Amino acid sequence: MKASLNFIAAVLLFVMISSGLKAQQTNISNQYKDENGLSHLHIDRQMIYTPEKQWLYNHHPSIIEFKGKLIAIWSNGLKDEDSPGQRVVFSISDDFAHWSKIDVLANPSKAANDTTLRVLTAAGLYKFNDTLVAYYGDYKKDRTDTHLWAKTSTDGEHWSEPIDMHLPIIPNHGPEITKSGRLIISGNFSFPYTDDHRGLSGWKMSSFYPDSLYKQDNSSTFYRPAEKMGYPPLCEGSFFQTDDNIIHMALRVTGKGWRGWLWLTESRDNGRTWSCPVQTKFTDNDSKFHFGRLPDKRYYYVGIPDTLHHYDRNPLILALSDDGKSFNKQYVIADELYQLKEKGLWKGGQYGYPHSIIYKNELYVIISRQKESIEIIRFKLNQL
Repeated sequence: MKASLNFIAAVLLFVMISSGLKAQQTNISNQYKDENGLSHLHIDRQMIYTPEKQWLYNHHPSIIEFKGKLIAIWSNGLKDEDSPGQRVVFSISDDFAHWSKIDVLANPSKAANDTTLRVLTAAGLYKFNDTLVAYYGDYKKDRTDTHLWAKTSTDGEHWSEPIDMHLPIIPNHGPEITKSGRLIISGNFSFPYTDDHRGLSGWKMSSFYPDSLYKQDNSSTFYRPAEKMGYPPLCEGSFFQTDDNIIHMALRVTGKGWRGWLWLTESRDNGRTWSCPVQTKFTDNDSKFHFGRLPDKRYYYVGIPDTLHHYDRNPLILALSDDGKSFNKQYVIADELYQLKEKGLWKGGQYGYPHSIIYKNELYVIISRQKESIEIIRFKLNQL
C-alpha cells in the first residue's frame, strides 16, 4: 500500500512539473560575450556614501524620486555582511550631485531572550499619492524569525512607526506594479502580491514551490527547497510584464549551482501562481539585477552578464529588447574599478546589486561598490 501511494505521489509530481514546463513559453536571451565593441554610455556619477572608519558594510541599495527629491536607502553594517546590528539608512538629494548626511531609517532590536541584536536589510521603496513607503527585512542572527516591515513618510525625512507586513520574507526588490494595478514583491523564490494600492496590507504569499517546502524566504532558505525539487539554488528575482500580460520573473543562480545563466519562472494569472523555473540563454555573473521598461516601450535589463570573471561584478551593462525575449542591444554603463578600503565578510564585487528608476528622461542606477560605498549613476535615454 505504501509503495502504491509513493508511486501515485511520484506521478502527480511529474504531472505538475510537466504542466509547468508546458506553460512556460518564453526563454529570454542576451547573446553577451564581453564588453569589446560595445558602446559606452555618457554618464554622470556621484558617490552617495563612502565610510571612514566605521559602518564599513553598505549594500542592498534602492532609489526613488519623491516630490522632486531623490531618496536612497540601503543596508548599513559595522563590517561584515548581514551581521547582528546591521541597520537601514537613507540619504536625500535635491540635485543628484549633493547628498545629505546619512540618517537611520530603522535600528535593529534585540532578539527575544537574547542580548544579540537582530539583522535588518533594506528592501526597497514605493510611493502612492503623497506618501512614500520604505521596506526592510528583519531576522535573527541565525536567519530565522523573518519579518517584513514598512515605514511611511510624507516628506522623505520623517518616518512613521514600523508597520508589520505579516510576511516572512526579505525582498530582493520592493513592490512593483503590474498592468492591473496589483503590486508584486520580488523575493528569492516567493513573490508576495497585494491589491492594496498603498502596499501596506493584504499581502499574499506566492511561489513556484509548494507551500510545504518553505516557511520563510531569506538569504539562506532558498537552498533546501531547490535541492528537494532538483533545481540549482535559485534566488533574487526581478520581473517585467509583457503586453500579453505574462509576468516574467528572472532568477539568479548562486553557489555551486552557478553555470552562468539566469533562470526564469512566469505567471499567467497576475502573480497568483508561477510556472516551474527553467534555464534561459541569458548570461549572468552571479549577482542581483533589475528589469524595467523604457518610455518607448522597450524592455531593459541592468546587471552584470559577464561569465568570464565569476563574481567580479564588472562591467555594469544595460541590455535592451523590443519583444521581451531577445535582449540583443547592449551598452556599457560603467567599468571603472573601486579600491576596497577595509576587508569584511563577503565584501567584494565592483558593481553590486543594481536598482534603477526612470526620471525626467534619464535612467538612474544605484549600486554598491565592493559592498562598501554607495554610488549613483545616471544617463540620458536619448543615447539609446
